[in-house]
Amino acid sequence: MVRWITGLLMALAGIGVVHAEQAVSQIRNHAAGHRLLVLGEQHGTHEIPAVVQALVASYVADGKPLHLALELPAPESAALADYLQSDGGPAEMAALRARPYWSANTRFHDGRRSEEMLELIDAMRKLHRQGKDIQVFGFDQAASRSPPRPGERDATMAAELRARYVVLPANGRMVVLTGNVHGMRRQPRYLAYPPMTMLLQDLDVYNVRIGAREGDVWGCRPGHGCGRIALAVYSGPSPVRDEADDRNYDLQLWLPRFTVARLLGEGETYP
Repeated sequence: MVRWITGLLMALAGIGVVHAEQAVSQIRNHAAGHRLLVLGEQHGTHEIPAVVQALVASYVADGKPLHLALELPAPESAALADYLQSDGGPAEMAALRARPYWSANTRFHDGRRSEEMLELIDAMRKLHRQGKDIQVFGFDQAASRSPPRPGERDATMAAELRARYVVLPANGRMVVLTGNVHGMRRQPRYLAYPPMTMLLQDLDVYNVRIGAREGDVWGCRPGHGCGRIALAVYSGPSPVRDEADDRNYDLQLWLPRFTVARLLGEGETYP
């Protein structure tokens, strides 16, 4: 137990334990009893996986089931389940890293493959080994055709989450970590199709966008590749709750700072 607490504190060191505790408290207080919690993130940060780790640890301390859905390919779910059952030794982690998703050699890297995400998965394994009722699965879906139909990916991801949600234990909760566009409740003007979370609004969904007041993120731009991007400074209030019918998110909160994660193969970069 001491080793687990030490590991959690080390994961939170980049954002500060106090700030992580505040974020967890704000999310839990506002989400209240909602059983489907969607967290919209900027991929490829050091801080968000640590907040998710702290949030899940807080929820499972209540003694109720929790299913963590990650924006990873759905075919990785069996390997994730196997890893949760393992002792997490070097061989088991090496086998996970050797999976096609984690070992992909491509110029396109949107930030989802990182040491921080692997550490989050390992933290879930440790919770499982402590007897917590926790599952981890991927819900991203490959397109059925090339080029894909507009909105096909969001629709199939929503269908995967819906199928998982309907078999969730009655006292359980599902936490979904996804990109902040997939996490929107409504269709923005620049998108030609409804985002994933919009297709789940008939469920008991509460969505939260996690941003930062300053720092750097990893992002991809058409024609420019993927690389480090400086955030515009935000000095407004946090958190901000929204109850308007046309809201994108129920809650938005800003961490003090984002830093780029330790990516697994950074791919193409731009200035």
